[in-house]
Amino acid sequence: MKNLKLIRYGAWAAVAALALSAAWIVGLQVLRVQENPQLANPLPKIGGPFELVNGNGKTVTEADFAGKPSLLYFGFTFCPDVCPTTLADMQGWITDLGPDAEKLNYAFITVDPERDTPELMRDYVAAFDDRIQALSGSRAQIDSILSAYRVYARKVPLDGGGYTMDHSAMVYVMDANNEITGTIAYGESHENAMKKLRRYIANNKSSST
Repeated sequence: MKNLKLIRYGAWAAVAALALSAAWIVGLQVLRVQENPQLANPLPKIGGPFELVNGNGKTVTEADFAGKPSLLYFGFTFCPDVCPTTLADMQGWITDLGPDAEKLNYAFITVDPERDTPELMRDYVAAFDDRIQALSGSRAQIDSILSAYRVYARKVPLDGGGYTMDHSAMVYVMDANNEITGTIAYGESHENAMKKLRRYIANNKSSST
């Protein structure tokens, strides 16, 4: 019994270390882009090609997000609090941006494709804002984008059966070329998030002129 407890503690410690490592990589990558864009990339790349499915069964790739900065959030529909809170935040950002909201892409990408079918994702996101694309796919497709974006996601068994998901809670901000340019943390103030979004929109406008 004592050995079993030690194994469990060790497993949870490894999970915590993985989550911190993912957040550290994203944070350093963002700082590199924002402060030292002239440097060669010393860290694992965040982002890249992907192929997913939207709520209408249409294939969506990174090419569909080209030309505008994108807000990408990874979560799942059975999430009890973090995901609906973040989507409600995103809804608030869209509302307060007004016409400028059209200058960004928005996506909610599942980390739980076994339960989150394209149709379920579509209906779930419809309660927030229909400009947020709901994206699912096969297990292989989801695993591929989670790896490309350094997203932490892990099934956690629940007492009595079933499971929930531990996952990264930040919103990824990608530029018009699908390169990471920033993040919005879970629980970040609305005021601070809006300042970031307006800056990303302004930077994209200046870079495209």
